[in-house]
Amino acid sequence: MSQPATTTHRHAPDWVILTMACLAQFMVVLDVSIVNVALPSMQRDLHFSMSSAQWVVNAYVLTFAGFLLLGGRAADIFGRRRVYLSGLGVFVIASIGAGFAATGGQIVAVRALQGIGGAILSPATLTIIVTTFHGTRLPKAIGVWSATAGAGGAVGGLLGGILTGWASWRWVFFINVPIGIVAAVVAAMYLREMRNRDAAVKLDVTGAALVTSALATLIYGVVNTPNEGWTSATTMSWFLAGAVLLVSFIFWESRVASHPLVPFRIFKSRSLSVANLVMLLVGGAFFAMWYFLTFYYQYILGYDAVKTGFAFLPMALSIIAGAQISSRILAKVGVRPLLFVGATMATLGFAWISLIQDHSTYLGAILAPSIICAFAMGLLFTPLATAATAKVERSDAGLASGVLNTARQVGGSISLAVLGTIAADRTATFVNPHSATALVSGYQRAFQISAAITALALVTSLALPSATGKRHSH
Repeated sequence: MSQPATTTHRHAPDWVILTMACLAQFMVVLDVSIVNVALPSMQRDLHFSMSSAQWVVNAYVLTFAGFLLLGGRAADIFGRRRVYLSGLGVFVIASIGAGFAATGGQIVAVRALQGIGGAILSPATLTIIVTTFHGTRLPKAIGVWSATAGAGGAVGGLLGGILTGWASWRWVFFINVPIGIVAAVVAAMYLREMRNRDAAVKLDVTGAALVTSALATLIYGVVNTPNEGWTSATTMSWFLAGAVLLVSFIFWESRVASHPLVPFRIFKSRSLSVANLVMLLVGGAFFAMWYFLTFYYQYILGYDAVKTGFAFLPMALSIIAGAQISSRILAKVGVRPLLFVGATMATLGFAWISLIQDHSTYLGAILAPSIICAFAMGLLFTPLATAATAKVERSDAGLASGVLNTARQVGGSISLAVLGTIAADRTATFVNPHSATALVSGYQRAFQISAAITALALVTSLALPSATGKRHSH
């Protein structure tokens, strides 16, 4: 077995390394959700259409998902410190570009670059944790990382509302600059290099381009169905093109690539395979939740950006609480019980929140079920991260974390496209599709399907090995 090569570097307490990894992961996840509350302001200032506004989110998520696997391999090949700093640099530079964007086209393009930076950076953060912490400390460290990642999604709404309302939407991007500088300085001073000495210095850029193009094509076909219809020749053409690209990706990875982006051998681990499938499902449901609640708060309840942001605060706290509880009891109870409880809570929470009406109130209809969903998210992410990395070689830690993060982002992008389209179709059936009743009917349908998705995740989680993540006494 190859041993990780290290270089001498200044020793740092574990909490410094953990803080550095979590800070970068928080920033990356934050940028998935922070723009939601700011989208109406961006649209007014940059004069782009609502369909273009969706791509401010989708451009980031698609390149993030498509290049995560490449980022995971890069951490194994070039070293966690080098890749961490490189990804951080790309991410911060792209954030500055997005903040200064003058047109809708510019901001979409820079957001795509920002997604690539995030895809390089995010797997490196989990690789740093897996290669730094051992034994019983590892689940606790992953718990903190998971809480930070989960809270980033919820805090994005809060912070985006505050920055948009009190300053400008441009600050939802500029806020990454001071965070990135602090993380880079700490990494340069304290993070030791570690990589797989025997790894070939070659990245599968073709594979990354194929899978990203496949996802973008399929999702564009879904998003465009309100205009073209699900069965139109145009929609079918997009779906066919996406399918061809996806098959080409699989063929390239299995038959052509000398150093494939996704070595299919890694999926021999049942624990990793099931964890990724569950993450694909729950990631999609939770990603869509932020999006639809944002619009419900602003369009139905009449909240401004700041009030919308603060409405997400209880969810952020609930995610942190769930992740902390999960990480503390994981070694005692194992992965499967936590996934069972978390997925059950999520299913009940989504079913409850689907009962919202156009006359519902935040305290009466949103607060309790949203807290349940968020707490469930915190419970789920820690055991899923543990299951995905438990049975792989340490030299493949970056690959395993990249696959897991890809599953979450792919699930999120596909879910947002599909649920958004279904909600729009439902709303369009009303005589007045712009009425509050019509809009809420679409949101209801999206939450109902989210409940079904998390129920499917619950059933899927039963396929995990029963002792995964559980400490055995001898």
